[in-house]
Amino acid sequence: MNDLKGKVAVVTGASQGIGRAIAAKLSSRGAQLVLVDLHRADDTAAMLTQPSMTIEADVSSLEEWLRLANDVGAQFGRADIVVNNAGIYPMATIDDLDADLWDKTMAINLNAHFYSAKAFVPLMRRHQWGRFINVSSNSIGVPVTGLSHYMASKMGVIGFVRGLANDVAEDGITVNAILPAITNTPGTSAFPDDFKAHIWQGQAIKRLAEPEDIAAPVAFLASDDSAFITGQAIVIDGGQYKIS
Repeated sequence: MNDLKGKVAVVTGASQGIGRAIAAKLSSRGAQLVLVDLHRADDTAAMLTQPSMTIEADVSSLEEWLRLANDVGAQFGRADIVVNNAGIYPMATIDDLDADLWDKTMAINLNAHFYSAKAFVPLMRRHQWGRFINVSSNSIGVPVTGLSHYMASKMGVIGFVRGLANDVAEDGITVNAILPAITNTPGTSAFPDDFKAHIWQGQAIKRLAEPEDIAAPVAFLASDDSAFITGQAIVIDGGQYKIS
């Protein structure tokens, strides 16, 4: 399937885990990839089926985002899809949570989504077509001790997505959030096994999510087939976060 042929997709946090799986899925659909991470995502680039570009960038910096958009525009003349996947989840209860950790979490998990829009909406408007897919978390509905700062940042993503969707709808740009469950990635490998088991035992589907489980819905949201879906928060968690 080459439904994304001719599209340019920017994926942050692309060096491993969910970001790598998303990049691979979009590449398999024909998109050219811009792989963004704090360190070069060369290993991800090597596994893609389409040409790609790797860029080192700090997503918590507006200046870095503006540089990134300038580089992508110069290289490809367009940017069609932005997947804001980069994020951190340092655990700390209120007794240990300080202002620096709060600010860092917000800068990476929330501010970066705003910066991406400031940088890439102008490129998308050139062709009156665009897709922002922003990674939130199902933890906003399934609270976890020690992650109040993380949950606040991920709830903020949903608010921003819903507002931005209205701002850019007339430009042919859709904006959606995905809310994955804890996923089997290098980033979660340090979590205790009993903690992970507690999570998936609360799901209808009794296993941890794999990165590919998250990548497939992202590919749909990046395509023309999702043209009438915007401002939505789509839960991908094996049936853990149930509507009440």
